[in-house]
Amino acid sequence: MSAPGQQAPLSGAQLAVTSVALALGTFMQVLDTTIANVSLPTIAGNLGASTNQGTWVITSFAVANGVAVPLTGWLMGRFGVVRTFVTSVLLFTLASLLCGIAWSLEALIVFRILQGAVSGPMIPGSQALLISIFPPQKRATALGIWSITTLVAPIIGPVLGGFISDNYHWSWIFLINIPVGLGTAFLCWVNLSTRETPTRKLPIDSMGLALLVIWVGALQIMLDLGKDADWFESGEIIILTIIAVIGAAAWIIWEITEKHPIVDLSLLKHGNFLLGTLALCLGYAVFFANILLLPLWLQTNVGYNATWAGLVAAPGGFIAVLITPLTAKMLAKFDARWVASVSFVAFAASYFMRAGYTNDASFWDFAIPLLVNGIATGTFFVSTITLSLDGIPPERIPSASGIANFSRITAGSFAASIATTMWDQREALHQNRLADATSVFNINTQMALDRLHGFGFTDLQAVAALTRSLLTQAYLLAVTDLFWISGWLSIVAIGLVWMARRNRGPASGPVAAD
Repeated sequence: MSAPGQQAPLSGAQLAVTSVALALGTFMQVLDTTIANVSLPTIAGNLGASTNQGTWVITSFAVANGVAVPLTGWLMGRFGVVRTFVTSVLLFTLASLLCGIAWSLEALIVFRILQGAVSGPMIPGSQALLISIFPPQKRATALGIWSITTLVAPIIGPVLGGFISDNYHWSWIFLINIPVGLGTAFLCWVNLSTRETPTRKLPIDSMGLALLVIWVGALQIMLDLGKDADWFESGEIIILTIIAVIGAAAWIIWEITEKHPIVDLSLLKHGNFLLGTLALCLGYAVFFANILLLPLWLQTNVGYNATWAGLVAAPGGFIAVLITPLTAKMLAKFDARWVASVSFVAFAASYFMRAGYTNDASFWDFAIPLLVNGIATGTFFVSTITLSLDGIPPERIPSASGIANFSRITAGSFAASIATTMWDQREALHQNRLADATSVFNINTQMALDRLHGFGFTDLQAVAALTRSLLTQAYLLAVTDLFWISGWLSIVAIGLVWMARRNRGPASGPVAAD
């Protein structure tokens, strides 16, 4: 997004304070994308829900945020960038309060939807305002501040969420946003209200927005409920699927023919934009599903608490922070397809390494593949976005960025639901196979029971211990299956990258990568 307005840049203490406030706005929004991941078992347990149902806390926020992104450009043009950003921060803070006092899982999901919906303008708004308050020769500094906050937040999110869940009530993972949000909104309004961008009355594609909400919402609900409703054996799932399919078709037709579409689908005619966005969505979908799945498995089957489950991913996050500044220099010298390929190879290597996990693995056995994952994330966003935006006219970059962000966020949300469903299905399959091989008439089973009897176990205790071991092994086999699938999907993404033509130059600017 271009810098709003042409006013003189800020300086001194005012520049420093405003920069920190804007960075905190980005940090807070990105933090809430990942902070609840490691806390899901705790949240679900406290609210009397299953861990599977708890994943709705993640997917509801992501899909609402994705749907809100295309509306951001209209809001900023109609009400001004400063007013839109500050209002978004205040509403996000209010939604965080509601999440913190939620009395049931259903209430928490509703408030997370609200939180995701109102946060759409926060990242593009903070980026645009940061650019506007720095002098042109220091624009790289502004973008550096913005980029670092989008990378540091996912590192701190799981660690902070785990620490809060283990030592305090889980509601504090949302309530900590209140002082940060109020401080950010106050400082930004005091320092930036006189720098408001021009506003104008703009037509809004209300029908396009309504159809978008309907089909994306129906599809997400179908994916979240399907595993518990036996999929297409349920009339409710069939109805949701029909609504999603018809709604998507109607939305595509409407957006193609609408004069002022909320999502400019004509951009998909650009080959590089289409292929780059597909690679971005596939890579992010696999990545997002895995950052949800790994903490769940570590807590429910390996015996890690929320804090240690969060710490497993932290080293990889620091690697990503170190590598990201180097990626821009690499893109200035090398074809973006090569840099993107390095990213996907690193993703694949990380997932294949995780496919070798065992239940008795050490902390570093779990963490080292995440270090390789840090190399992937440090190069992934910038390279795929550079490739997708190549050849897009400057005046259409904001629309293209909106499509890329909407597609990426919703793809991640859908993938999270699909991954947890596949995990349950693969676990049931492996459990059945292991059960067939552990009959009481099997010599190995008899030897295992005898050993347990030797430790003083009763018959009932021995069978229970053996059953628990069988379930743990089934979940391990299921999660490693998904790691293998993730690795191969990353290899497929390399093919998408090389179907695109060589980029002709660096992208016009980075796109939010929360």
